[in-house]
Amino acid sequence: MKYSATSALVSALIVGSLALPASAGSTTGTDPIQTGTAASAFGSYDPYGDFSNDKTASIEELFLPWEDVDLSTLPLADAYAQQRGRSLLITIEPWTWSKDWRITPNELRDGILSGRYDANMRAICNLAGQMKSAVTIRWAQEMEDTNGRFTWANWAPKDWIAAYKREVDVCRKAAPAAKYMWSPKGVEGLEKYYPGDDYVDVIGLSVFGLQKKDNDETGRDRTFAETLKPGYDRVAKFNKPVIVAELGYVGKQGYVSQWAEDSRKSYAEFPALTSVVYFNQKEVWPWLGGYGKPDWRVTQHVLP
Repeated sequence: MKYSATSALVSALIVGSLALPASAGSTTGTDPIQTGTAASAFGSYDPYGDFSNDKTASIEELFLPWEDVDLSTLPLADAYAQQRGRSLLITIEPWTWSKDWRITPNELRDGILSGRYDANMRAICNLAGQMKSAVTIRWAQEMEDTNGRFTWANWAPKDWIAAYKREVDVCRKAAPAAKYMWSPKGVEGLEKYYPGDDYVDVIGLSVFGLQKKDNDETGRDRTFAETLKPGYDRVAKFNKPVIVAELGYVGKQGYVSQWAEDSRKSYAEFPALTSVVYFNQKEVWPWLGGYGKPDWRVTQHVLP
């Protein structure tokens, strides 16, 4: 299970307490949707603080449920990002992280479309609107995924689009300077969920490398570029900047080292790719095919 905002930030702040502050005059993080330089910009979702001292990191990602989150931690996130010269990518998941309290997909859909959850979104975005860091909001990711992982996934496209637009409209009033990320998983059918150019500043994708799965399916290792390409090709037609909003890789040392190197390169075939954000956490859901819950943490992802 993902850490709560409180535990994630407290962990990061404690581990990162010895980090050097951003240079004088650095008052805002780099906007993650801006066009990158020679190589992709780097960031992380980092509840353990493993990247707290990484001066190459320019994006700090947070995951927030909108029903059971301690909103008092958001100003701490802003201060943490400010100290390190990073922008914030805030993934808002429209549910509770307590599986015992979770409602059905239809109940969630109907509640969102009727306005029942507008206050949940507004509460988070009110604080996002007060932040000094550059903020990008990512709402209800991987909506085209059919494996039953998320309550909001695999709705009728028109319903998901209506829900997404509603929440962006709510958030824009509270945080007019924020950017908005449409973030499919990257699989076939994602284009049906595209909400339109006016509601998308940047596109996010999920890219994970699991060496055992690679070899079971193809008899060899897949590369970062090979794994990214299908999703990238599907979203390139929308002519928006692209970020790998969730990146992870697990395998033997050679595999992990190659993915780490390749994910920070620039690629002529991916001209819209500006940034990659590492998901430094254990998987919440078992992967199909008997692969269990891969542990993407950088302290754990090299296998013997």
